[in-house]
Parts: sequence; C-alpha cells; structure tokens
Amino acid sequence: MHLLTFAEGGRTRIGVLDRPRGEVVDLQQVDPELPQTMLGLIASGAPALQAVTTAVSSGQGRVPLEALTLLAPIPRPPRNIFCVGKNFRDHAREVRSLIASGTGADVEPPSPIIFTKATSAVIGPGAAIPASLDPTQSVDYEGELAVVIGCGGRGIAGDQALSHVFGYTLINDVTSRRLQQRHQQWFLGKSLDGFCPMGPCLVTRDELPDVRQLRIQTRVNGELRQDGCIADLIFDIPTLIETLSRTMTLECGDIIATGTPAGVGMAMTPPRFLQRGDRVTITFEPIGRLENPVD
Repeated sequence: MHLLTFAEGGRTRIGVLDRPRGEVVDLQQVDPELPQTMLGLIASGAPALQAVTTAVSSGQGRVPLEALTLLAPIPRPPRNIFCVGKNFRDHAREVRSLIASGTGADVEPPSPIIFTKATSAVIGPGAAIPASLDPTQSVDYEGELAVVIGCGGRGIAGDQALSHVFGYTLINDVTSRRLQQRHQQWFLGKSLDGFCPMGPCLVTRDELPDVRQLRIQTRVNGELRQDGCIADLIFDIPTLIETLSRTMTLECGDIIATGTPAGVGMAMTPPRFLQRGDRVTITFEPIGRLENPVD
C-alpha cells in the first residue's frame, strides 16, 4: 500500500493512494475506528493493515489526489531521524576527492557513520525548503531512500532485520555545508527548520520486498544531478538496522535515511548550492516523486 498523510479541512488525516486513478481513500471517512495517524497505524500492526485493506476495497471515501495538501508521511517523527554518512560508494569517493590530503585507502568507511537530524526539520512534499535560514548560503541536496521501522527491538540480527521494517519513503537530507564544516559534528548543519523534506508517501514493505536493484535520482530544475542504485550502498539496510540496534533499542516509527549517491552540489567545480527559485525533485519509482521548491 501507498500510505499518505494529508491536510483536509484544517485536520490531519491518513489515507491510501490509488496511483492509477489519482485518488486517495480517506480512511477516517470509511472507518472512523481506524488509527487516525500514521504512527498509530504503524503501531497497530497487521490487524490494522488488514482493516485498511478492507476499507480500500469498499470503494468509499475516495477524493482526488490533486485536491489534497500532502504532508510528510510522519509529520513529526517520535525521535530524531537516523542518517548514514558516505554510504554510497561513488559518494564516498567524491567526498574523499575534496580532501587534498586523503588517500584511496580510507575512501570507504570501515563501519557506518551515524548521525541524526532534528524532527523539527521535517516538511512535506511541495513545502518550501527555507534556504534563507542558512546564513552561510551553502544549502545542498541529498536524495535518500528511508526505512521506517514497524516492529522495534534491540540486538536485531541482520538476517531478521527486514522483518522489522514497516515500509519505505524518500528524504532529502538538506544540508548547510559550511555549518556542517564549521561545527564538525553534522547535527546543526542538517537540522535547520525545513531541511528534511519527506514523502510523498510511505510504501509498505510487502510491495517492496527487495529494493536493491532500484534506482534513486535527484534533479535540480530538471537537471539530473544524482543517479544511484541501492545495491551500491556500502552498508545495506539489514546491516544498518543490525548496527543501530546493537547499541540501542529501535522503536516503532523510527526512520533511517540510508545515504545519498554521488552528485551533490558541494562536489562540483565550482560548488553549485541551492538558490531561491530552484526546484529539487527526488524520484524512486515505486514510491514516487518528492518535489520541493527552494525559498
């Protein structure tokens, strides 16, 4: 299922997208007893998803997608978004090339580089990325596939990790490069308000049993900047879940952004940072398109 969170009549609601028909099933219209938030739906597990399937098959509660304002699937995550640095092989190489003293021996990190983004950075599809908030004018894009945890746990083995995944969405790990460099620890440069577009929907794992051969692409004003295959992750999704859960308990609704491919603006000569009026589009065919203007 393609699950959405949207605003309607001043209220936040959840629904199921019918992509071929361009319609959304408003779950609250069909069955008021269903969970009213995406986090509530995720926490309710398989019985709730079965009830959602029944609601969709009823044919009721359908509204045109174009009439709705989409929000991030999880507008306010319960915890900071987990992110992974330099996790695409080509991106690790382009980052290393920026460091004159670097050598080829340490291009790929020996273990996952984990950092987080503040939940207050989350915005939905179509919302403006507020580049004007960055005093250094060095706003960059990073298109990423994100994993949403359904069943939490600690000490999750890699061969069991995917059973803990509820589904997948897209994230733009927007970054102030100069703030990132100035503070060394990446949190501030990646957590400005509006610096985490998410969406357009949350696709349940049963529809994406194997994402490894799928591609994620990022365009700025229609120009292809990033094009990566998930198989090129240095640390795959099971490894990331195993690594995180080795030292902490993962919880229902946790989000893991898995890393970005090569082609970020910082790595260009000269750097090409986002400017007011730009439009960033991240595409991952099974999920759709996450598009945001820059303000």
